[in-house]
Amino acid sequence: MAYIEAEQLTHEYKKRNEEGEVIGSVPALSGVTLSVEKGSFTAILGANGSGKSTFAKHLNVLLKPSGGSLYVNGYDASKEENLWQIRESAGMVFQNPDNQLVAGVVEEDVAFGPENIGLPTEEIEERVSRALASVGMEAYRMHSPNVLSGGQKQRIAVAGVVAMRPDCIIFDESTAMLDPKGRQEVLNTAKSLNKDHGVTILWITHYMEEAVGADRICVMDGGRITMEGTPREIFREADRLKEMGLCLPQITELAMRLKAAGMDLPDAVLTREELVAALR
Repeated sequence: MAYIEAEQLTHEYKKRNEEGEVIGSVPALSGVTLSVEKGSFTAILGANGSGKSTFAKHLNVLLKPSGGSLYVNGYDASKEENLWQIRESAGMVFQNPDNQLVAGVVEEDVAFGPENIGLPTEEIEERVSRALASVGMEAYRMHSPNVLSGGQKQRIAVAGVVAMRPDCIIFDESTAMLDPKGRQEVLNTAKSLNKDHGVTILWITHYMEEAVGADRICVMDGGRITMEGTPREIFREADRLKEMGLCLPQITELAMRLKAAGMDLPDAVLTREELVAALR
């Protein structure tokens, strides 16, 4: 069952002069057709300006389509009356966690969303506890977000989304401002939500290594989906990826160089464990 269904989706940003008059437009999406299955972990890759973040903002109706169609959890994203149903079912985690943290204490921050939809106190407390447990941050419940690391802050931002109990979470370049440890913490959290709780994950990134464990990868370039497939299928196409300004995961690149030097290795080695086993 498709949770997200885009058909020939287009979006144009309006260009305005100093008086605010529209003087033209800039295409950002040019006919995106994509189906994301419920319960899947889908990674969207692309260089800066490829359109991936513009596409992400449509999934939570932060932007509306200029053309084509988009359905999220069965709701037509072009219709005003569906806005809140879509935002309740599809949560977003943005690049900078500081932009999503609104309270001075972790548990208050996670409770912010449930409180604002008028849930009873007992249910809010239960949701906060479950959300913090799901991201491994129970021990920081009474801490100030200001004393946390970047990765911990982003996990609290994720908990705030989880407390709203969406069926889908879109991570829009959510690790871009983090160090490698923080990136791995947030990625592990997303994988756990997908595997243990059945949350549909759309992971948007330009870090190739983060896409290795996805069920499926879609590559964007020039506002279009240009490649789709499993991680192994995508990373076999090194030349095509490089043409779009993308590189291979480091392990895959190393394995390809060793193979080119004469070593008998399989195509598209994805993980360190695979490479070690092949070398042995």
